Amino acid sequence: MTNKNMPNKKGAGQPPLYCSKPDHAKLDYSKLSTYSIKNRKSLVSRDDFAAPWTKGAGLGTFFDRLPAILAGKDIRNVIDAIAGAAQKNRHVCFGMGGHVVKTGMAPILIDLMEKGVITHLAMNGSCIIHDFEVAFTGRTSEDVAESLASGSFGMAKETSELLNQAIAMAHEQKTGLGRAVGRLIEDLNLPFKESSLTAAGTRLDLPVTVHVAIGTDIIHMHPGFDGAACGAATLHDFKTLASTIADLENGVFINAGSAVILPEVFLKALTLVRNLGHQVNDFTTVNLDFIRHYRPMTNVVNRPTQGRGKGYAIVGHHEILIPLIAAGVIEAL
Repeated sequence: MTNKNMPNKKGAGQPPLYCSKPDHAKLDYSKLSTYSIKNRKSLVSRDDFAAPWTKGAGLGTFFDRLPAILAGKDIRNVIDAIAGAAQKNRHVCFGMGGHVVKTGMAPILIDLMEKGVITHLAMNGSCIIHDFEVAFTGRTSEDVAESLASGSFGMAKETSELLNQAIAMAHEQKTGLGRAVGRLIEDLNLPFKESSLTAAGTRLDLPVTVHVAIGTDIIHMHPGFDGAACGAATLHDFKTLASTIADLENGVFINAGSAVILPEVFLKALTLVRNLGHQVNDFTTVNLDFIRHYRPMTNVVNRPTQGRGKGYAIVGHHEILIPLIAAGVIEAL
């Protein structure tokens, strides 16, 4: 039987709710060591601040007035590296994913090819899809969400038939896939061929290489696709890229919008040529994309440039960054 007047033993031995012990030790703040800010190293100086815009000033002035801080400093260094490589007749290799074509950058890149700035264009497999469709119809990029449910995604007849014809042609002529697509577009005299990157490479006799992962592109789903022929053509293009990378000293490699394929291909090509005894140590790498993906940061920006090289990552939209950098390079030249 419980006595209501007896204390409840459940809470026996527990500390009281409020404790008089202080929750921190007493510190003597009068002994704090300080120094003068005038003697401190600071990472930001007003000398590096941006300058306000003056109406009517030129583009060169715009770049001069960017802050020499973080990306403002980096974009100027990238422009200087590309312009410097072009002036010294060194390689500027532009690696890209299909999104670069879909954001309308072909005219900008073709102009840099014609001016002798870009010396090599390296693409993933999706680029030739969009490049061909633009040359053929002036349009590209289907609505995947809309067509996926019906199974019609990637089933454009002409895209598949003609690009698989280019693959067969590359196999017969023992050439690369990029050159074969460019030749086909030129031979067919497609109505919008002036907007084609592969056709520009053929016309200017500049290497345009295509680096394919089997199963990633819509043309791989069609019965006319020859995996062996495609593999041989893309291997030919890998060797062509490796030849360029072997001569990349004092040059620039840019990766725009390829999260996996081009960073992996670039790293393997660089490893190959270094293994063969080529000195490729002092060069600049650049990654341009929406976010900082692991592989571009590791395989393009950081690992290859350890030593004397410089690596830069600039985050932003291709449709803004690429024309901006191109304009800066042209002004510098």
